[in-house]
Amino acid sequence: MTAGRPLRPPWAGPLGLHHPGSSVVHRLPAGLKLGLLAGVGVGVAVPAGPVTAVAGLVLVVGATAVARVPWHRTTRGLLPVVVTAPVLGAYQTWVRGPAVGAELALDLVTLVLAGTLVTATTRADDLLVAVARAARPLRHVGLHPETVSLAVGLFLRTVPVLVHVTGEARDAARARGLERDPRAVVVPAAVRMVGHARTTGDALAARGLAD
Repeated sequence: MTAGRPLRPPWAGPLGLHHPGSSVVHRLPAGLKLGLLAGVGVGVAVPAGPVTAVAGLVLVVGATAVARVPWHRTTRGLLPVVVTAPVLGAYQTWVRGPAVGAELALDLVTLVLAGTLVTATTRADDLLVAVARAARPLRHVGLHPETVSLAVGLFLRTVPVLVHVTGEARDAARARGLERDPRAVVVPAAVRMVGHARTTGDALAARGLAD
């Protein structure tokens, strides 16, 4: 505990955002939600002006409210974007004008919030099953859908490990007075992540999944 408050649990990554519920958003099939998320991604990639970007953001915020997802869950994932979006918007405003800058900043927040909404309203197993179904056409090129689903699951579960390892390496560098030296953070974190990857590979091989 810190200052009389319980320690905040470590971030569990994208697959740890699920919040059970019975809203209409929760009841939508996982495949449909992934399809809608892909549609949002396409919409973000097509320049349409800041008014359309605001409308898209309002729509996603409204869907999040309908789903009754606690905002503390969404804000944890949005915090880096809240910092990045204004910087991106300012740069694009300088290079391409205020309309483009505002649109890109809003689109970035919309896309991340939409992804957070999907993971918050869908169980991880359902998401991975939907990914496997979507990957079925890859069988024709010799790639098993289950392998694609496993790779996606491993990647998403590795994200919080990377965040945790980097945080510990940064704390260790700060304790040695080397917080300004990038090598003091990058090298130990990279070594630990390589070790994590080797351990994961050994575990997959032990289960006959090395291929």
